[in-house]
Amino acid sequence: MAVNCGAISENLLESELFGHIRGAFTDASSDRSGLFEQADGGTLFLDEVGEMPVALQVKLLRVLQEGEIRRVGGAVSQKVDVRVISATSRDLSADVKGGYFREDLYFRLNVFCLQLPPLRERVEDIPLLAEHFLKHSDYSDGKQILHIEPEAMRTLMAHHWPGNVRELENVLERASILCDGGRITTACLPSAIRLIDEHAVGYADSDENFSIKKAEEAIERELIRKALAKTGGNRTQSAKILEISHRSLLYKIKEYGIE
Repeated sequence: MAVNCGAISENLLESELFGHIRGAFTDASSDRSGLFEQADGGTLFLDEVGEMPVALQVKLLRVLQEGEIRRVGGAVSQKVDVRVISATSRDLSADVKGGYFREDLYFRLNVFCLQLPPLRERVEDIPLLAEHFLKHSDYSDGKQILHIEPEAMRTLMAHHWPGNVRELENVLERASILCDGGRITTACLPSAIRLIDEHAVGYADSDENFSIKKAEEAIERELIRKALAKTGGNRTQSAKILEISHRSLLYKIKEYGIE
């Protein structure tokens, strides 16, 4: 079972999670089980848990500690056996310090944490994600294969992506609508994407700004650094991630003077 904690008001979210009895509030015309009851013996996914109101955080903490819930308006508690997975785009440790999120609930939820790095730190994933989104695009009729031109791909890989993967998906959906003959060029990309951050590609303010070769080298150098950092300096594994031979990687490391 899944619920978005930021998309429902506090009163409705409490009823959604714990259920209610008839007459608990104006529209409660009958008894209703909540998500914890429905997920008994399974898993409940709390998306955007950082948006949960503080008053409701107290009740969630009690459920996690005691393993039992009480419906809104009810007088009897009942046991539930539910695995809870939560997700958030907020910095909960900072919210704890600011008093927006309960510290005890934070530690109760943070038993095993998986942190997904932003897209700007996973530049090597952009071509794979782009291929996936275009393949499943609503604007691809299955007969015409959408293809991203190299210059457009370089532009995508140089963007900062503050909206992460969702932003990339939206940009490619727009491009698939505007493209001609199945070819996605830079002209199909939003103006904000086309204005490449000079710091991201290491351009100098000179005539070399238009050098495709230098742009390729800057992106290649950055990808190699990221691959080496990700593998702890393991060149064999880095070569596999970069999809080049080990010998080519050693040559490029020497050529670019990468430590």
